Amino acid sequence: MTQSQTWRARRTAFMHRYHARRAARAKPATGFVTQPEPRTIGHFARGRQLIAGNYLFAGTLTEAKDASIWEIDQSSPMVREELHGCNWLDDLAAVGDAKARASAQAWVNDWIDRYGTGTGPGWLPGLTGRRLIRWINHGIFLLRGQKKERSEAFFRSLGQQTLFLSRRWRVTPPGLPRFEALAGMIYAGLALEGMREHVAPAMRALAADCRTEIDADGGIATRNPEELLEVMTLLNWAIAAFAEAGQQPPPPVLDAIDRIAPTLRALRHADGSLARFHGGGRGLDGRLDHALATSNVKTPPGEGLHMGFARINAGRMSIIIDAARPPTGLFSANGHASTLAMELTSGRRPIIVNCGSGRSFGPEWRRAGRATPSHATLGIEGYSSSRLGQASGALSNGPEILVDTPTLVRCETSELPDGRRIELSHNGFQLTHGLTHARILDIAHDGRGIVGEDMLTTLSSDDQRRFDSALDQSKLQGIPYAVRFHLHPDVDATVDLGGTAVSLALKSGEIWVFRYDGIGRMDLKPSVYLENGRLKPRATRQVVLSGRAMSYATRVCWSLAKAQDTPDVVRDLAPR
Repeated sequence: MTQSQTWRARRTAFMHRYHARRAARAKPATGFVTQPEPRTIGHFARGRQLIAGNYLFAGTLTEAKDASIWEIDQSSPMVREELHGCNWLDDLAAVGDAKARASAQAWVNDWIDRYGTGTGPGWLPGLTGRRLIRWINHGIFLLRGQKKERSEAFFRSLGQQTLFLSRRWRVTPPGLPRFEALAGMIYAGLALEGMREHVAPAMRALAADCRTEIDADGGIATRNPEELLEVMTLLNWAIAAFAEAGQQPPPPVLDAIDRIAPTLRALRHADGSLARFHGGGRGLDGRLDHALATSNVKTPPGEGLHMGFARINAGRMSIIIDAARPPTGLFSANGHASTLAMELTSGRRPIIVNCGSGRSFGPEWRRAGRATPSHATLGIEGYSSSRLGQASGALSNGPEILVDTPTLVRCETSELPDGRRIELSHNGFQLTHGLTHARILDIAHDGRGIVGEDMLTTLSSDDQRRFDSALDQSKLQGIPYAVRFHLHPDVDATVDLGGTAVSLALKSGEIWVFRYDGIGRMDLKPSVYLENGRLKPRATRQVVLSGRAMSYATRVCWSLAKAQDTPDVVRDLAPR
């Protein structure tokens, strides 16, 4: 941030605290207009862990039996966000027994006692909206058996948080946090007595953001698939709240869902998970399919790119490729240098993956997860296709964004006699080495094989001069490159055929064989799978094709083919 941006951020934080304390002095709500129904999906196993005193938030495990959830260390911003957003209520409600209800009631009451006066880190508009939705969703669960004074304090806090949102949503930056703030205000305004006046302004603002923040193709500026799912889920909840109140939702909200649903279908793997790009994970189990079913939008994905991603289906195989420019500016604060990276799934079994976001495992893992070597694509040693850096004129405490990104990314598909071809390229290495990365994938119609070619090439005399200069700096040893194929942890990989192939055994019984043309070197190396909700990264493997570019054109050819017919394994049969 610049000095002026830092001052504005401090002023915004101060005004949040000021209005939180003002709202805390009000006594606005006395009950629910209608009995709320829970709409959020929790995890039974995680709920049981919470009840047992095993608190796992943002990759940090705290064991504190019989202690309040608010007594654990909140020094990590991600831990604070997960705690004060109250998504853990979904997990406790999934258990639903007396112990779970007692924990939920005690922790919500404790939040009111500790932070209800407008203090603490939870008074941010986006976080407040998220928390309001959870408290209202599980309102009956939280109120059952409560004494009158605790019920009154609960409704009073709900009303106070709604008032805070009504005064502070306008300063929330566009994107997911503002969608959370507005959806929370609508949800609370329709559910709580005496709060109806806040619905109309929130409804107008939500409609405006649906027009401006969700593009014509149903994408968002961050290009984060999981974030897009969160936006659609919030819009679904807002529409349901309107329906229960007997009101028509704004047409721009319905139009936005009509655009988003086909895009999310394009970003859905056959196992029901999302493609893991630009800071997004696979999503909570069942969350994507539930959101798509709730939307009532049956439109399938169309031709072309979807939020900048290309999708190809062939038989049981599905491939999703990052085929557009990365996000830019502050929208790239969680963006990855993943241009031309691919994820490949056979049936319900992921084979080739990206490492994913390491955000929950700390800043070093987060930074590593954003780099090109953490993705299934080609990279030049020591360089990513987009570099990480500070925004222009920023101070050292500002967020790292993507800089020096590819300015030209191409993607073309064509039909072959026995399959489909997709041709892609980007110029992310042009300024540093004079090289353009091109990738050609030929996918068989039956989904039993894929033939790939990755190229590093110069396209102009200026490119050749840059390449010659980089070659001189390497003392004519060549430009080291590596084409990486990270494997899902469930894939059992073995070097085969005298080191010329790698056999990939899936838990479904399928066997796939990876081969290359013999140029350079093929190795099976350790890798990691960064998965939210786990204490540590999962160990896995990666196939690495490496060599040195010595001329103006370097080609690496490889193939992945199924070695046998697919067994009829019941657990892998699922509707497409």
